[in-house]
This record gives sequence, C-alpha cells and structure tokens, in this order.
Amino acid sequence: MHESTSEDDAQRERIIGSFWAAGAAQSDLGRTFARRMGMHPTDATAITEIIRAEERGLPLTPARLSERIGLTSGATSILLNRLEDAGHVTRARGHADRRLVTLHAGADVHADGDEFFSPLRERLEQLMRDYSPEQLSLVETFVDQFRRVIDGYARTEPAADA
Repeated sequence: MHESTSEDDAQRERIIGSFWAAGAAQSDLGRTFARRMGMHPTDATAITEIIRAEERGLPLTPARLSERIGLTSGATSILLNRLEDAGHVTRARGHADRRLVTLHAGADVHADGDEFFSPLRERLEQLMRDYSPEQLSLVETFVDQFRRVIDGYARTEPAADA
C-alpha cells in the first residue's frame, strides 16, 4: 500500500458516493418496475428477491424472504397471499422434507421482468465491453468486497434505539 494523499481521500469519497447513488438509482428502478406492474413497491421487491434466488438455484423460503425484505413473518404471509392470489408467486413443497416451502415466481412475472430489465442488461453488457477482463475482474472483486462490508455492517450494527 502507498501513503494516502488528499487526492486519494477525495477519490475514495467519490467512489463511496457513487455506490450510494447507484443504490438509490436501483431503488428508483425497482419503484418504476413496481408501477409498471401495477404493484406496491414491496411486492415488486419480494418478487425480485424470489427471482434472484431462483436464478442462483436457491429458492427462498417465506422466512428467508421475510429477512431479505425486512418484514415480519405475518406481513410476509399477507404479502405472499396477495402475490399468490394474483398468480405472481407459487409455493412448492417438492422436497424430501415436505414441511419446507419454497417460493417461485410465475411465468408472467418472469416475462414482465425480462421485458422490463432486458434492455438495461444489454446496456450494462455494452458498457462492460469497454473494459478488459482484468479490469472487470478487479471491479468484480471490489464490488463483492464492498457488498460484504455493507452486509456485515447491517447485521452487526446495533439499532439506534437499543
């Protein structure tokens, strides 16, 4: 490592600011998707979490979804009932342990999500083509570590009213 300068400190501040701005832009995008789907933003957030988990091959349980979106188990149950009634989500018990329920997005939600997010994905892929594999590897490592720091902080930081 090298000695930190005021230019280094300013660059670090700009990078952190850019990540906060990217997070805010992602939240705005989620609200835009929710409006397009005619849903409450929390419903769209839940569906997005369910789809992301499916894409990773690790479907969410209702309890894990509750943790991911910051709702109580009762509020999550009401949300899931609403999404299931609308045909956006299904619950499955297709496991060795029949007590384990996993959540799956309906085909219509996948199609609507693809239609909405595919153009953005294409633009982001085009942006990344301007960078070498080595540069992208560095970005990938940094972003992953950045996310882990934030996740760790969120799990360990005491509540303000504690």
